[in-house]
Amino acid sequence: MSGLGNAVVIVAVIGLVIARQMRPRRIRAGGRWWLLPAVLVVLAVRDGGVVDSAHRSTSIGMLAAELAVAVVMGFGWAFTTRMWTEGDGSVWTQGTKAALGVWVVGIAVRVALYGIAAAMGVHQHSGSVLLAVAATLLIRSGVLMARAQHAGGVKRAIT
Repeated sequence: MSGLGNAVVIVAVIGLVIARQMRPRRIRAGGRWWLLPAVLVVLAVRDGGVVDSAHRSTSIGMLAAELAVAVVMGFGWAFTTRMWTEGDGSVWTQGTKAALGVWVVGIAVRVALYGIAAAMGVHQHSGSVLLAVAATLLIRSGVLMARAQHAGGVKRAIT
């Protein structure tokens, strides 16, 4: 997929995720909470170029920094998401203003990282953004599933 195509996918996924997080949503047992992150990882590594071969070690360092930001965002987002149990035992979540703030700060830090990389002459491929978004979504969803199971409303699915 082209850089423009990846950019469209990134913007669409982030927009969809933020819009969905702000509405109350029921957490269901099992489910495919890992599917979107898996698709994003495939898109990221399929085309190669995640690491700038001309600046390999610096590029890997920048990717590691971006993934570290993604991990912090995933946990921050998960723990700033409101979670409650209804009378029927179902568990619901809804993003808060703090969760939205996590996204704003995370995006700002990522833009700063891209600026630093550009100043160092490192070409950042859009695949690194896809990997970071995938990590954020995977961590957030995994933590929410764990929180829901701890609350007793979502039973672990055996598949």
